[in-house]
Parts: sequence; C-alpha cells; structure tokens
Amino acid sequence: MRGPQRPGPSADGNLPLELTAFVGRSAELGELSRALESGRLVTVTGAGGVGKSRLASRAAAGAAPRDGVWRVELAPVRDPEFVDYAVVEALGLTDHTTRLPRETLLEQLAGRRILLLLDGVEHLVDACAELVAELLRRLPDLAVLAVGRRPLGVAGELLFPLEPLGEDEAVELFAERAGRQGLQVRDCAEVREVCRRLDGIPLAVELAAGRLRALSPGQLLERLDDRFRLLTGGGQDALPRHRTLRTAVGWSHELCTPAERLLWARLSVFAGAFDLEAAEYVCSGDGLAAEEVLDVLAELLAQSVVSRAETGSGVRYGMLDTVRAYGADWLAAAGDAGRLRRRHRDWFMGLATWCELEWFSPRQDEVAGRVEAELPNLRAALEHCLTEPDEAHLGQCLAGSLWFCWAGCGRLSEGRRWLERSLELDSGYPQSRLKALWVLGYVAILQGDAVPALAALQECRAEAELAADPAAVAYAEHRTGCLALVTDDMARAETLLRSALGRYQEIGELNSNVLMGQVELAMTRAFRGDLADAVRLCEDVRRVCEDHGERWARSYALYVLAYAAWQDGEHAAARELLTDCLGHAHGFRDLLGSVLSIELLALVTVAQGDPAEAAVLQGAAGRMWPSVGLPLFGSAHYNAPHELCEATARRALGEERYAECVRQGAGLDREAAVARALGYFGVRPLDALPAPRGPVPQRRDGTDMRKPAASPTRKGGETAG
Repeated sequence: MRGPQRPGPSADGNLPLELTAFVGRSAELGELSRALESGRLVTVTGAGGVGKSRLASRAAAGAAPRDGVWRVELAPVRDPEFVDYAVVEALGLTDHTTRLPRETLLEQLAGRRILLLLDGVEHLVDACAELVAELLRRLPDLAVLAVGRRPLGVAGELLFPLEPLGEDEAVELFAERAGRQGLQVRDCAEVREVCRRLDGIPLAVELAAGRLRALSPGQLLERLDDRFRLLTGGGQDALPRHRTLRTAVGWSHELCTPAERLLWARLSVFAGAFDLEAAEYVCSGDGLAAEEVLDVLAELLAQSVVSRAETGSGVRYGMLDTVRAYGADWLAAAGDAGRLRRRHRDWFMGLATWCELEWFSPRQDEVAGRVEAELPNLRAALEHCLTEPDEAHLGQCLAGSLWFCWAGCGRLSEGRRWLERSLELDSGYPQSRLKALWVLGYVAILQGDAVPALAALQECRAEAELAADPAAVAYAEHRTGCLALVTDDMARAETLLRSALGRYQEIGELNSNVLMGQVELAMTRAFRGDLADAVRLCEDVRRVCEDHGERWARSYALYVLAYAAWQDGEHAAARELLTDCLGHAHGFRDLLGSVLSIELLALVTVAQGDPAEAAVLQGAAGRMWPSVGLPLFGSAHYNAPHELCEATARRALGEERYAECVRQGAGLDREAAVARALGYFGVRPLDALPAPRGPVPQRRDGTDMRKPAASPTRKGGETAG
C-alpha cells in the first residue's frame, strides 16, 4: 500500500472475499455488531462459502473506532513467518529499521483505538493466535475481529458461529444472482429444493445459479440430485455441510467443459489476484492456446468460479480459497503442479525485471503500483525459488531485482529478509549472488545497520573483483561511499562516490541508482562547503530525471538543491523545492525522503518567521525517525540544520511553548504530518509531476517496454540497478 493509509474494511485494490451479494443476515449482523461492542476478540467461524467474510466486513464497516477499521487479507500468506508483515503492510505502517514487524506494530499502534479484521486465519491459526494474544495484551485500545473455519483459542475469545442462510434467504439470493444474468426466477418448489439440497450455503447457491444460462431450475435440481446421491449415498438429512460445499464445487466442476476445468486447475497456482496477461502466459499451452484463455476465463466468470474487480492496477481476477483449493487438487492429480509453478515463477521473474527497467522511466509510479498489487505472487515466486533445488540463483536474482521495491517503496524489512534467505544458499551463479549482496548492503545502510552493511559490501567487492564483474564492483563501491556519507567520513565518501560514478560511466550504466550516487556526491560537496558544485551536480540529476520521467531520485536531488537554497538565504525557493520533494517521497512511501524533507522544512519555516510551526514539524519528524532508524543517521552534518532550527525556535518561543509545539507535532501520525507540511505550504497535488522531456524508453525493436518478458535478462536486470 503506497501513499495515504486507506481505512475501512476493504483496502483499495483488494478483491472481494465473498462472491455473493449481501442478502438477508440482518439478525446475524446485529448480533455480531453487539458482540464487537462487548468483546475485544470476536471470531466468526463457519464452513467455507457460508458468508463469514462478507458478514464480518459489514459488521466492521458499521463499527466506529476512533482510528478506523483495517482489514488484513491472510489467504495469500502461506508462511507463518509473514503474518506479522501482512499486518504491518495492511495497516500502512512503514518501518525502515532492523526491528521485527511485531515491534513496529506494538509501537505504532500504541494509544490507537482501531478494529483489526483478520480475514482467513484457519491455515495460520497458531501464528495468528500468538500475534493476537500479544497485541491484545499490550494494546488495550485494540479490538480484533477474526474470520476463519477454526477459532484462535485465545483467552477471552468470543465465538460467533455462522450458520447457512435460511430457506427464504437462500431463495432470495438465488433469484438475485439470476437477475445479475438478466434472468428472472420465480419462487417455486424446484428453486426451493435446489436451495435445500445446497444447505443454504451462499457460495454453493451462487455456483448453482450461475448455471441458469444453460439449465432450468428443474434441470439443475435433477443434476444436483444425481450428483449428491452419487457422492453421499443418502438423502439431504445425511449431508454434512462441508461435504455439501465440496460436492457443490465438484458438481460445478463436472459441468465445466474440458478447457474450463483445465484453466480452473491452472489458475490455482496464483497467490491472490492476477491479471489477464499473467493468466495467458502461465496457464496456456498443452491443450489451451493463449488466445483461448480470455474466452474460457469469461465462462468461469459467468459461473462464479472466478471473480473480477476494477483496481488501481487495472482489472484483476481471483478465486475464493475453496474454489482455488479444488483446482489445486486437480492440478496435483494431473501431475502438472510443478510445471505450472515454474511458469508462474518465470512470469513474475520477467515482471520484476520489467519493473526494474521501467523504474527509470515515465512509468515509475505505475511500476510502484504494479509491484504492490503483485506482492503476493512475487512472494510465492521467491518462496518457490528458495525452496526448490538448483533455483537459489533465481531467488537471489529476483530478490536483487526488487531493490527498488525494498529501498524506494518502504519495504526494507521484508526485502532484507528475502535477501538474507537467498544468500544463505549456495547458488553457484556469482552474478546473481553479487547483486543480492550489494542490494543487501544498501538495504542495511538505509536501516542504519552499518556493520552488516559494510560486511555485505566488502564481500561483494572482493568477489566481484575475482569474478571480473565491473558492474558489481561499481555498485559495491558506490554503496560503501554512501555508508561513509551517513557516518560523516566525507573525504572517504567523496573518493568512493567519484570512483563509482567513473566506473558507471565506463560501462555505460545509467539508472536511478547511478543518479542517486551523483546526489550523494552532491551532498558531500554541500557538507564540505562547495554549494556551487553541489547545485551543479543536482541540477544535472534533475535534468536527466525530467528527461526520463524519473521521480524518485529527482526528489533527493531537490532535497540537496533546497539545502543549498536555504544556505544561500533563498527561503521561498527552498520551500518550493522541499514541498515538491516531500510530495513525491511520500507518494512512493519513502519514509527516509519524507522525514528528511520535513526536517529541512522546519528549518525553512523558522527562517521565514514561524517558529511555532517549525517546532510542530520538528515534533512530527521526531515521531517518524524511530521508524527510519537513528535520527539523522547520528550524523553531525545532517544534524546541524536540526540543531539550528531547534535553537532558533526555542529562543523565539521560550522553553515551555517550544516543548508544547513539539508535543503537538509528535501527536501527528505520518499521514497527518505530511498533510500538515504540504497543506501549510499550499503544495500542488501529489500527482502533478513533471512530464518527461525525452522519448519514452524503447526496446531495440522500437516497441515500448510495457509487457514483461517471461524470463530475466542475461544480466539479471542489473543494468537497471
């Protein structure tokens, strides 16, 4: 989730968890709402497809905790280790430090009155129970609404078992679903018998209604009756509800054409949502041509096997867990699961490579959104690479290619975990290992973890020289210079950064990383008193970025230009540069860029005669720094403007008033702090970005680089960072 946090039971871009319309359930909704008022942990349990998620979302939407309702979608999470990360991500919390995500949750949720909706806990019960127990114990203002087929077993848990629909409600749902297809269904004995056969399970009713284009209610009943008798050997009274649902799903599967069954099985390889291009690549071949996938997918949509949603990243598709699991069983039985997982891995390796290349382009914002939408699938691809024999090098390549996601989009902690896991394995491929090493060093620097950063970069440099890999040498040298910069060794920083930039020029490397190296060199020049050289370097970066439509590195160049403008007494120019910088850093969820901008904005504000507002901004920055790392890197050079601002504001306000303003700022969360800083200065909208002055980057064949390849480049995407 980039940009502002999105409160509410459904975050923008998530597919609906239940396909059914919300029919009936008014009594249950009232009971669940009352349960939420009386207990801090309520768990909605019931069979798959019974409508748990839908009811829980409605109840959560009706709750009114002071700080909002947040839904965490756990269905795509397979590794219990990533439960905490999923919660951090869903809450929009950003933490660049080496702290575990649990610590981030406990610190940033302290004092906040929120309702946390954990949806799909049954396959992660132990991990979810342990997390929920600690959160409830240490955060007295937190309430949790869990949804799953099993209770969590946590002390104080209130269970809310959800029963299927009553007969009248099931008939109403059946008719409503028929109406979506332009069909009118009257309440008759055959319709009621169909709903009784399906035990009123909403998903089963909807799957049956999805067949009304081809079958009448009487034909539905006849086929459904035959199917149930075949599988259960008894009448409706003997049908356990879990068997009813599986039977209904299996019956729907039987009525599919061979092509529909094949696609259903193959789509089960996706973790969470997917788009059409991914489905066409991953699922085509061996009996299903790529050009046939769309038509077959449309049939599965009509039958409610697949759902469709409009998201910020375009149209995306998904399947409920019950439906996906049924398809996965068929895929495994056909002996095709391994091949499909490899195709899935290849597609998302290609996507990551495309995104890395396009990060340095006018589509940078699109790339950030695309990667965010595809994170569940990228994680699945990483997990596959790191658990399959002989694929460690692909895991290292994939983790390294996503450097822009880890460093530029606020996911340092997760990125570091994947990078470290990949480097624990012996890949036998030096190039992919070298890339993972320098990216790990970069991530550790941004987390303020100097010792592991230096170790990774020294190892990278030594191995790169042995392997005669000039690009890896340049990246290792560059990031070592960056480390020297933030630890106040300006002479060494300048030497290393100049050398790295020379190496980049020799090998023809130009991308966001290279431009960041030039910005970092400019910062060393500014700190050493040569403002003119710093401005020259950053104006050059600014021009190149605007030629290529690059926004991320450009925002850091604006920060240095603002620093120089402030030093020259050009406060209005500094303010304009910093608001532009902050808007884009925040848009990319780059917490470091955001807090640096707010710190310097405070100094500009006091210089323009508003010490109270400057103190508020300092308080807001002070609250943000623990999620970034050591405040201002513990650097005397970076800290000097902060100290000057503080001293000036204290002198103007007095100790008591200054402390009061700082406390006010510290009460602002990240979103409020950024909004305050941008609003105070009347910044233009966040999406008002400069248009690229140069041509859109193209492949050698002249086509634009929109569609990802199915496999990584020969260099593992390293030419893009």
